[in-house]
Parts: sequence; C-alpha cells; structure tokens
Amino acid sequence: MRKFLFLFPLIFIFSFAKAQIPIPAQYTKAKTELAAKNYWEAMPLFKEFLDENKYGNLSNYAAFHLGEAALGANQASQAIEALQPISSKSWLKTDESNYLLALAYFQNNQNLEALRTIKKIQKEEIKNLAAKATFENLKSESPSFMVTNLGEFKDNPGYGAVMKVVLESQTVLSSTERAAYYELQGLGSSNNKIKDEVLDLVVILPFTNSNNSSVLNLSENDFVFELYQGIELAMQELQNQGVKVSLAIFDSKRDLSHLQTVLQDPLVAKADVIIGPIYPEETDLVSAFSENSKIPFIHPLSNLGDRFEEMKYSYLFRPSVQSLAKGVVASLKQKNWGKRVAIGNSGSTRDEKLAGLLGEELRKEGFTVISNKSVNPRDVSGFLKDLGIKSGKDSLSKEVVDQIILLSDDPAIAQPTFALLESVSASVPTLVMDSWLTFNFANFEMLEFPNFHFIANNTLNFDSEASGRFTEKFYSVYKSNPNINSSLGYELVYLLSSNMSSSKGFDLRRNLDQSVYQKGKLTWGFNFQNSNNNQYVPVFSLEAGELKPLN
Repeated sequence: MRKFLFLFPLIFIFSFAKAQIPIPAQYTKAKTELAAKNYWEAMPLFKEFLDENKYGNLSNYAAFHLGEAALGANQASQAIEALQPISSKSWLKTDESNYLLALAYFQNNQNLEALRTIKKIQKEEIKNLAAKATFENLKSESPSFMVTNLGEFKDNPGYGAVMKVVLESQTVLSSTERAAYYELQGLGSSNNKIKDEVLDLVVILPFTNSNNSSVLNLSENDFVFELYQGIELAMQELQNQGVKVSLAIFDSKRDLSHLQTVLQDPLVAKADVIIGPIYPEETDLVSAFSENSKIPFIHPLSNLGDRFEEMKYSYLFRPSVQSLAKGVVASLKQKNWGKRVAIGNSGSTRDEKLAGLLGEELRKEGFTVISNKSVNPRDVSGFLKDLGIKSGKDSLSKEVVDQIILLSDDPAIAQPTFALLESVSASVPTLVMDSWLTFNFANFEMLEFPNFHFIANNTLNFDSEASGRFTEKFYSVYKSNPNINSSLGYELVYLLSSNMSSSKGFDLRRNLDQSVYQKGKLTWGFNFQNSNNNQYVPVFSLEAGELKPLN
C-alpha cells in the first residue's frame, strides 16, 4: 500500500467560513471523530453535508474533510470521489483540495493523475508539501516511467529528486536513462559555460581494470597506451607551436560507477571534446553525458557506431561499417570488374556486420554475391580454392568470381591468403582491409599481378613528409616506432585542433560541416560533413610502391 503523508496541520480540520454559523451538531461530531483519527466513524457523518443546495459553502468543507477521512482509512477511491468536484472549483481551499486529491491518486496507484493534479497547485507552501509527497510515493516507480514523463513534470522538484534516486538504484541504465540522469544533474550545460581561447581536451581511457590496478603495470604494447602516446605527442607539438590547447587525462578503470564519478569532475564539465573511452558499456555512458552536456565525444578506434546515428554530439573517428560498405561498393561500380563477388569475413563483430551490409548493398547495385561466409586461419585457403584459386592453375576460372573481398585485420588470416595468391597466377581483384599493409610478411610489390586492393579505414599516407617526421619524433621520444594506434591518436588531436580554435570557433559540428573533404596530417583525409563518422572510404591500389585511390 502507498505511504500516506498526513501533512496537514490540524487547523485544516476546523477551518471553514465563519459565515456558516451555527454549526450543525452532527458536523461538529464528524470533525471531532476526524481529529481523533476515528476515520470510519467520521466518513458517514461528513457525507450528510455534501448537498451544496442545502448546506452551501459548508458542503465544500464537508467534502474536503471526507477526503481526509477516506485517506486516513485507506479508502482512496472514496477520497477521489469526494475531492474531485471541489478541486476544480474556485474556492478558499482549492489548492489544499488538489493536494489531498493528489495523495488519493498516489494511494490508488494513479501516479500520472496525481502528478497532473499537483501541477494545478499555486500556493508555494502547498507546492512544497506536494513535492515531498511526490518524492515519497514514486520511490518504487520504474526508470522508464520516470524518464518518459520527465518533460511533463520536471518543474516538480520532488520528481527530479526521486528520479535521481530511482536511476541510481539501477545496476544497468539504457542510453536514454543515462541521458536523463545527466540532464537532472545539470552538468556541463553549454548555456552556462564561458568559453576561453583554449582548446580543452579530455581523454578518458581504460588504462587499468580489476586485473591491472596500476598504470605502472601497463605494457608498452598495450593498445590503450599506444593510443595515448600518439595523443600526448601531438599535444606537445601543438603547445610548442604556440597553439592554446590543454589536456586532462582520466582512467575509466572499466568501472561504470567510477566513470560516473569521473564525468562529474569540473575538468570534464568544461571540456571542448572528450576522447574515449573504448568499450561499449563505457561509451554508452559517456555518449549520454555528451548529448546532454553538448560536449562532443569521439570514439577513437571503433567502426561500430550504429548506436550513435541519432546522436548530435557522439562521433566515430574512423568510418562506420555503413560508410565502409558504401565506399567499397562505389569503388567496385567504378572499376567494373564484373558482377560476381565473394565475401569472406573474420568472426569479429565489425567484420560480421560489414559482410552483411556489403552483401545487401552489392545486391541492390546489381551484383551477384556467390559466397558470403565466415573464415578463419584454418579454412581461408579452402575458401579461396573453392572460388577457383588453386595451385597448378594458370588463371582463375572466369565462371567462378570476378572479385573477392576479405574482411579481417587478423594476420593469421592474411598470411595464408597472401601465400596462396603469391604461389599462383590468379589475377582476380582481391579487396582487403588496409591493415594488411602493415603486416611484415607481405611484400605486395613482388606479386606477379597487382591484384590486392586496400579498403581505407583512416589509412595512413606512409610516403608523406609528415609521416616521416612523425616517425622520427615518435622514436626520439618513446624509443620505438609508432604503430596504427599511436598514429590515430596523433592524427585525431590534429584533426580537432584544425577544426576548433579561437579563430574558427569551438563548434565542432558546424566546422566539420563546412568541408566535404579535409586533408589529413598522417592519413589520406576525412569527410565528416553531415555525418558522425569519417565517410572518406576510398579503395587503394598499390602502383610502383605507392597507394593510389581507385576512385
């Protein structure tokens, strides 16, 4: 049963217009029973005085006190029946009647009706009582109810207070619930933030976790550490160049409760951009925070951004699987190698999703997908041989396939693929991820046929002067060569600094929309126009040792 708050002072029991004199003896007896909390005895006595034609203004007070008595007797329906007629009247106790009616609705599990009745109250002292009643009676409500109705009842301070309690009691929150939670906290409101001329970056990465409690235990080959090294080096260079930029670093610890504490830090609230974290449960939390605080959040490594598609402030630095699929299809259409395509993919989430999307997009464009299956290091050679690529053959049978797409960043899949294609004279175009360019066992220039082509995924321009300078500087600082994660961290900071400054302004969305294509410092470039991910996805061929976009 709902908790009933009997918050009225006793004066409410005895108050009604002085003009109603003499007071009938039965009415006086009813008030006495009510004051003594003999609710069942008081109720029938008050009912005798509900006829307005006979008792005038006294009938309003009788209905009011009948509602009190019914509530005390846990008879919510009778209280509602008594109070509804007088709560809509314009009389001395209209607000008090609406408060009692709201309590009756709460007791009857009609929470929406209770909250809408509270909205009618005008007197501040009664509003305060109603806010307390809201807090006490909604503690057991569902998060979905609280989030859905926040917009209608956010002016009720009790609603916001109890909603925070409800959400904090949950182990797992949806992105919508997290967004509502941060809206309640009012963190990072852009309306209250006074912008200086400094580009304030916040990095939140899972440097440690329950199995590794110290940053000192991080391996230099840890991908998070590699990413951070690139970010740190770019920051040092920009500051040496006189660029006004600051960096605040936080460890998410792969702990959502700790991450919630991090997001309450004043340095996060004043950030212009948040980089990281990495893992889905963390990124959902930060994305919800970013949408409400209007601070851009950028996932630095992932291609999986379907959950960000409806967001305004959540980005992928790399292309989404949708952008990858569109880029591949556009290149195949332009080259016109034929209509028969085979797709093999690793078991990673990205590659499985990309294979499915590619199959759909290719069929829409008139291609025939003759095979679309998962492959692993043990069976990738068999997958290729089933397509006609076999030792002893001089060429691929033209009745089998016109092009092959292999979706994997796994060198264990790349190595047998490269070995087989190197050993035969097959010239079928084979599209692979650009990560294959970094595998040390593959010399693509030595192949008889230049049949490998590389799908861009923020592809590095290895031959640029900037890339050479970066490698030299990185080695001088860290005594090792940079890898893809270090390069992406470095590149991301430079992309942000070129799109957010005191001269250009700090509206990342607006500035990204002004350019269809932006040249990268280490990579081949970007297109974030009207998009929350990099849409620049060419397919590269290797000509005389240099990458050349097919389209």
